[in-house]
Amino acid sequence: MIDILLASYNGEKYIAEQIDSILNQTYKDWFLYIKDDCSTDNTVKIIMDYEKKYKDKIKVILSDKPSGSAKNNFFSMFEYSNSDYIMTCDQDDVWLPDKIKITLEGMKEAEQENKNIPILVHTDLKVVDENLNVFSDSLFKMQNLDNERYKLNYLLTQNIVTGCTVMANKALLNHTKINPNDAIMHDWWMALIAASLGKIIFIDKATVMYRQHERNSVGAKNVRSINYIKVKISNIDNIKKSIKDTYIQAEKLLEAIGAFLNSNNYDTIQQYSLMKNNRKTKKIYTMVKYKYWKKGLIRNLGQVILA
Repeated sequence: MIDILLASYNGEKYIAEQIDSILNQTYKDWFLYIKDDCSTDNTVKIIMDYEKKYKDKIKVILSDKPSGSAKNNFFSMFEYSNSDYIMTCDQDDVWLPDKIKITLEGMKEAEQENKNIPILVHTDLKVVDENLNVFSDSLFKMQNLDNERYKLNYLLTQNIVTGCTVMANKALLNHTKINPNDAIMHDWWMALIAASLGKIIFIDKATVMYRQHERNSVGAKNVRSINYIKVKISNIDNIKKSIKDTYIQAEKLLEAIGAFLNSNNYDTIQQYSLMKNNRKTKKIYTMVKYKYWKKGLIRNLGQVILA
């Protein structure tokens, strides 16, 4: 059994299409939890209608008060699952019919070596507009991401895992149920735990139509575009804050799983977390020594300049 966790908030425009794409999966042994974060539109009626129609497949949970973010909503949902695997799901995408089948096959293959360690499996995505017209067959290519960058030193600086493609096993979920207030996003937190204590598997195939529209909380950006660079340059303070947040996240990660880490991974996380208090020259020295690099020249230049 696979538990699918869908976080909803004011998603009336697209959520039915997403739920239908789950119902149309070729793999059928799943259960869908939908937790609504106090929507003010027609979302609750839509998801309640689905629950009534598919009582054996869908359960709706209504929040008493807003959690404040999609991240917090997802973290609160992890406690509902007792299955061997979970998948996280956004409200506005469309899953391709073989998504669960393909991802589960990757998980089963990874578990042949050791099923008791945290394992995260994720895939590529097709980037589409609000009407599902494809404008990129690969989010990884569009964002200049490297699916080989799963080493902990890289993931501390940059997340390459997109939550709506993720499958996690029970060993990973058991650690992820800790809800750190300073985790930047739930998918990044899961990726860091998997990289620290287990492994990450990437399937080089798009399994999701990743819808881009005006209400995306996190969207796809073409990092090679001039406009992207201009936007980044105009938001220097935000970039500095985002870098500082990664140091805090590393500190919280160490608090959460430090007792389970080998000495190398403990040192890698600790040295990164300590950078928040270092002078610029010390930060750059530590970056070079531990190879705390992002993917791409522009990203790394920014990281050094703003250290």
